[in-house]
Amino acid sequence: MHVTVPVKAPEPESFVPNIRPDCTDELSAALRERIVVIDGAMGTAIQRDRPDEAGYRGDRFTEWPTALQGNNDLLNLTQPQIIEGIHREYLEAGADILETNTFNANAISLSDYGMQDLAYELNYAGAALARAAADEFSTPEKPRYVAGAIGPTTRTASISPDVNDPGARNVSYDQLVAAYLEAANGLVDGGADLLIIETIFDSLNAKAAVFAVETLFEDRGRRWPVIISGTITDASGRTLSGQVTEAFWNSIRHAKPLAVGLNCALGAPEMRPYIAEMARIADTFVSCYPNAGLPNAFGEYDETPERQAGYIADFAEAGLVNLVGGCCGTAPPHIAEIAKVVEGKAPREVPQIETATRLAGLEPLNITEDSLFVNIGERTNITGSARFRNLIKAEDYDTALSVALQQVEVGAQVIDINMDEGMIDGVAAMDRFTKLIAAEPDISRVPVMIDSSKWEVIEAGLKNVQGKPIVNSISMKEGEEKFIREARLCRKYGAAVVVMAFDEQGQADNLERRKEICGRAYRILTEQVGFPPEDIIFDPNCFALATGIEEHATYGIDFIEACAWIKENLPGVHISGGISNVSFSFRGNNPVREAIHAVFLYHAIKAGLDMGIVNAGALVPYDSIDPELRDRIEDVVLNRREDAAERLLEIAERFNKSEQSEGPATAEWRNLPVRERITHALVKGIDAHVDEDTEELRAEIAAAGGRPIEVIEGPLMDGMNVVGDLFGSGKMFLPQVVKSARVMKKAVAYLLPFIEQEKEQNGTAAAKDTNGTIVMATVKGDVHDIGKNIVGVVLQCNNFEVIDLGVMVPADKILAAAKEHDADIIGLSGLITPSLDEMTNFAVEMERQGLEIPLLIGGATTSRAHTAVKISPRRSGPVVWVKDASRSVPVAAALLDDKQRGPLLEATEKDYASLRERHSQKNERPMLTLEKARANRTPIEWDGYTPPVPAQGLGVREFHDYDLAELREYIDWQPFFNAWEMKGRFPDILNNPASGEAARKLYDDAQQMLDTLIKEKWLTANGVIGFFPANAVGPGFDDIEVYTDDTRTEVLTTLHNLRQQGEHRDGIPNRSLGDFIAPKKTGQADYIGAFAVTAGLGSQEKIAEFKAALDDYSAILLESVADRLAEAFAERMHQRVRKEFWGFQPDEQLDNEALIDEKYRGIRPAPGYPACPEHTEKVTLWKLMDVKERTGIELTESMAMWPGAAVSGWYFSHPQSQYFVVGRLGQDQVADYAKRKGWTLQEAERWLAPNLGYNPED
Repeated sequence: MHVTVPVKAPEPESFVPNIRPDCTDELSAALRERIVVIDGAMGTAIQRDRPDEAGYRGDRFTEWPTALQGNNDLLNLTQPQIIEGIHREYLEAGADILETNTFNANAISLSDYGMQDLAYELNYAGAALARAAADEFSTPEKPRYVAGAIGPTTRTASISPDVNDPGARNVSYDQLVAAYLEAANGLVDGGADLLIIETIFDSLNAKAAVFAVETLFEDRGRRWPVIISGTITDASGRTLSGQVTEAFWNSIRHAKPLAVGLNCALGAPEMRPYIAEMARIADTFVSCYPNAGLPNAFGEYDETPERQAGYIADFAEAGLVNLVGGCCGTAPPHIAEIAKVVEGKAPREVPQIETATRLAGLEPLNITEDSLFVNIGERTNITGSARFRNLIKAEDYDTALSVALQQVEVGAQVIDINMDEGMIDGVAAMDRFTKLIAAEPDISRVPVMIDSSKWEVIEAGLKNVQGKPIVNSISMKEGEEKFIREARLCRKYGAAVVVMAFDEQGQADNLERRKEICGRAYRILTEQVGFPPEDIIFDPNCFALATGIEEHATYGIDFIEACAWIKENLPGVHISGGISNVSFSFRGNNPVREAIHAVFLYHAIKAGLDMGIVNAGALVPYDSIDPELRDRIEDVVLNRREDAAERLLEIAERFNKSEQSEGPATAEWRNLPVRERITHALVKGIDAHVDEDTEELRAEIAAAGGRPIEVIEGPLMDGMNVVGDLFGSGKMFLPQVVKSARVMKKAVAYLLPFIEQEKEQNGTAAAKDTNGTIVMATVKGDVHDIGKNIVGVVLQCNNFEVIDLGVMVPADKILAAAKEHDADIIGLSGLITPSLDEMTNFAVEMERQGLEIPLLIGGATTSRAHTAVKISPRRSGPVVWVKDASRSVPVAAALLDDKQRGPLLEATEKDYASLRERHSQKNERPMLTLEKARANRTPIEWDGYTPPVPAQGLGVREFHDYDLAELREYIDWQPFFNAWEMKGRFPDILNNPASGEAARKLYDDAQQMLDTLIKEKWLTANGVIGFFPANAVGPGFDDIEVYTDDTRTEVLTTLHNLRQQGEHRDGIPNRSLGDFIAPKKTGQADYIGAFAVTAGLGSQEKIAEFKAALDDYSAILLESVADRLAEAFAERMHQRVRKEFWGFQPDEQLDNEALIDEKYRGIRPAPGYPACPEHTEKVTLWKLMDVKERTGIELTESMAMWPGAAVSGWYFSHPQSQYFVVGRLGQDQVADYAKRKGWTLQEAERWLAPNLGYNPED
C-alpha cells in the first residue's frame, strides 16, 4: 500500500523541463501484446472530495475577481494533494496510463475565469503531478505512463453560436492552434510521455490540435506518441459537428496517431457499434473509454463497476480494442474491475487496410484503384460559373449555397470551391463560404476541393473544413522550395493535393514534359516530404481540342497517354483534370461540348483518369452520342486524322441546331377556342393577333350581357395568372414575361375606348379590380432603371397597378404621387452608391410626412444588410429589401394580405436585427491605422522600371459617332443575361435544358435589334480619352498629381485615392491606386490615362417610342443592349490604348474572351467602383477632359452619368497594377481624405458612407 505524500505545485520560476525519452516503441509493443488500461474520470473523483470555493482559490488566488469553483484544472496549483491522490488511486486500481488533470487547461477555456495566462503553468503542473505519481508506481515489469490530456476547449470551430448567422464563429482555427500549442508545450515540459487529444465533438478543433502538436514536434526536433479520441454524441452515430465515425477517422488520420478511439457521451453498450466500426477501418491501435452508462434523471451515473467491466470484456473478446478505461461517472473501482477482466485477453490485431485516398465531408469518400470515376462539381468555381461569380460578388451567399447543393444533388462526390477573381477578396469569400457550407449538412456531407492559385486563399479554406479536403493545387511553378513548403503545410492541415504538371519552365504541353514534371514531383513528395502517394493527385493539364492549330493536335492523346504512364510508373497516385477545358473551342454549342467530354472521359478513364472537375448534371453516356459525331470527336481526341478538327467543325453546328425545339405551328394554336388562344398568346408573347382575339372575346362577353372590363378581369387575367404561375415555378423567364406584358398592354389598349364609352353612357367609372397600387421610382440623382422597369412589368403581370415615375425622381415628387394615387406600396430603385444615402433620406422624409405604407428597396447597389442597418431604423413603417423581380410579387402580395403581412414583417425584423448586430461586430473587426496601411503599400521596384511614354503623344483625343458594328464584336453578353435575371453562364445558358429556349430567343432578339439599330443609326457612340504626365505624391503616395506638360512644373489637378485598411495576411499589401504610379521622389516620369465613353445618345427617344407603342419588351431590350455597347466601347478603347495610343502592348493578340477575362496588362478602374469608391472624382475627370462638351455625357447631382449607357475611368499601365476592393475605412483615413479634398468630415462621411468602418453617429 502506497502512502499519500502531499506535494507542492511548482512555482512559476521552477518550470524546469522534464522531457521524457521517446516511448513510442515501448508503448506500441505493449498495445500489441496486451490490452492496456487507461485511468477513469478525474472530474467525478474531484466532486467526490467536494472542494469549496476557498479550496479552489487556495492561498494564491484568494483575491481573484471571479468565482473559481468548478475550475478543476486550477487544483493542480491550489490543491495538488487532491489531484495526486486521485492519480494514486487509479494507479493502485491497475491503470497503465494516467491522464493529466488538464482537460480545460487551455487559454480559451480558462478565459471564462480570466485565467488564460496560466495555461502553460497549469499544464506543466498537471503533468508534473501525474509524473511524480507514475514514477513512484512504475516497475520494470509494469511501467506507468503519463498522457497529457488536451480537451476540445469550450468552443467549436465548425458550428455557429448564432442561429441567425450560420457563418459566425466565436473561435478561429488560429486561436485554437495557439491555445493547443501552449498547452502541449506545458505538458511535455512537465513530463508527459504522450499526448491525448480527447472528447472531440468537432473534428476541426481536433485538426487544429493536430496542427499544434505537429508544430511542437517541429520546434522540439522530435515526436511524442499521440492518441486521438472522438465523441459520438447520440444514437445518430455522429459527432456534434455531424461526422460519422469513418469520416472522423479520415479527417484526423494524417496525424498518424498511436491509437484512435472514442470516449464520453455514451455508455459502453451504446458505444459498441461505433467502436466496432473504428476497429474495422483504423490501421492503428483502437482505444475506448466510455461513460459509466447514461446519466439518470438527476445527471448522475448508476452503472456499477462490474456491469461496465462486463461490457468491456465483451469488447475485448470480440477483438475490438487495444486500450480501455473509463470516462464520466467512472471511478477507481471501475478501472480495477476493467483491469481485472481484460488481463490475459488478446488485444485487437491492427488490420492491413486497403490503400486508398480517404477523403471526408460529414461522410467518408474512399477512392481506390477500383473506384468508379469521381465527379468533382465545378459550378462553385468562380472562374467556371458566371452565376456563382456574380452571387459571390453580390455577397448573396444564400443563393450561392443553393448552387453547391444542386451540384451534390446531381451527383458531385466532391465540390470544387474557387474564389479567384480580381474584384473579390478571395480570402474573405473563401472564409465565409466554407463556414456557411459547414452549416448545410446536405452539402457538407461531401468533401470539398479548395481551389485557388493563391496560397492565402487555400489556407483560409483549410482552416474551416473539418473533413479531409483536396487542395487544388500546388506545383513547381515557382521552384522546389515553395513546392515543398506548401506540400508540407497541406499534409499538416490534413489535405490531399492536386499537383499541376507545371514547373519553372511552364506548363507541360506534351507527353514528355508531363512525364518529366510528374515524375520529379512524385519523387520530391514521397522521398523528401513523406507525402503518402495515395494523397497525391496529378493533373497533367487538359487543353482545348480542335483549335485548328497544328501544335494542338496531340493535346488529347498526350493527356490520355500521360494518364497511362503515371499509373504505370508512379504507384499509388490518382489523376484528375479540368474536363470542361477540352471542349472550349465549341463554347456556345453545348450538345457538342458534352459529347466531347463524354468521349474524352471514356478514353481517359480507361487510361487511368480517376476524377475530374465537371458539371455533374451535364454528363451524357458515351453510347448515347450520335455515331457520326462520336466518330469525328474520337478522331480529334485520339489525333487519328490530320483533318480531324475541320471534319468535326463541319458537322458541329448541325447538332447544335438539332437541339433547338420549335413551337407549335401557327395554324395549330389559331384553331383553338378564343380563350385558349389568348392564354397561348400571353404565355408565348405573341401580339400579332391580339386585337382580333380581344375583340372576339369582347363580343362574346357582350353577347352574354357582360361589360368590356370583364375581358380584362376574366380571360386576360386568367392568362396572366398562367404566366405568373409559370414564372413563379421557374418554367418561364423574365424576357418571356416582359413579352407577355406587351400582349396584355395591347389588349387593354384595344379595350380602353369601349370602357370609356361605357363610362360616358352610364356616367360612372368602370373600376378595375387590382391587387394593389405601387408607386415606383429611381431615386434622385440616379439614371439607371432597367431593373426597375422589369420589376414593374412583372408586377403588372400579376395584376398590380404600377405608377412608374421614371428616373432621377426627388423624394417630394414620389411622396406626392403616392398620396395622389392612394398607393399601397412605394418602391425605390438605385444603382450607384450615393443612391443609398438618398434612400435613407427618403425614409426619414416618409416618416416625417406620416406615410405608414410599406417601402420596398431594390437595385444592384442595395442589399439586405444596408436596408437593415441604414434605412429600416429611419422609419416606423415596414421597409423590405427585394432581391430581384422574381421576389417582388410574393413580397408585395404578402404585404397587402392581412394573414401574410404579420409573419413576413416579423421574420424580416428578426433578420434585420441579426444583420444590425453582425454589422456592429463587423465594425469591431481589427483595422490598421492609416499610417500602418501606408507602410504596407504595394511593393514595386521603381529603380529597374521605365514607365511607358504615350506613343501618340499627350493630351485629349475625341471620338464621335464611333462605328457600332465594330463595338458589337466586343460585347460581353454575360451581364446582358444577368440584367434579364436569366441564370446561367453565357454561352452555356443558350443550351440550358430549362431556360435555353428563352435565352436563345432573347439573344436572337438582341442580335436582330443590333442589326436594326446599326443600320438605322438609332444610337450615337461618342468618347474621349486623354494621357497626362503624373506622379504619386503625399504622405503615403496615395494621391496622384497630374501635370500640364512633361516639364512637370505646373500641377493641372490632383486625383485623390483611398487605401485598404483591413488587416491582411503576411505578404499581402494594403493597396491604393496611387501605388501603381511612380512616386514623385523616384524621379521617374510616369503617366496616367483617362476616358469617358457612351453608346446611349439617342436611346431615350427610341425607348419613349417603344413605350408609347406599349412595347415595354423592346424598350427594356434597347436599354440593356445600349448598356452592353457602352461597355464594349470601353473595352475596345482600352485595347486601342494599349496597342496604339499609349502603345505599351503593341503586339497584344487577345480574343474577346481573353479581354473579358482581363488577361491584358494594366487596369481601367472607374470612380464609384471598389478600387476608387468615391464618386466625386468623376468631377475631376470631367474637368480634366471637358467630357460634357466633347461627348454629351453629363453628371447628375449624385454623380450618375447621363445617358446611363456610359462608362468612365482611369488608365494605369504598370504591369503590377490590379483591381482590388478598398473595403472598410477607419476614421483616421476619412478625416485625412476630407482634408486632402478640402471637405468637412461630414461631407467625406456622406460620400464614403458605404465604406465607413465605424458609425459616425457613435
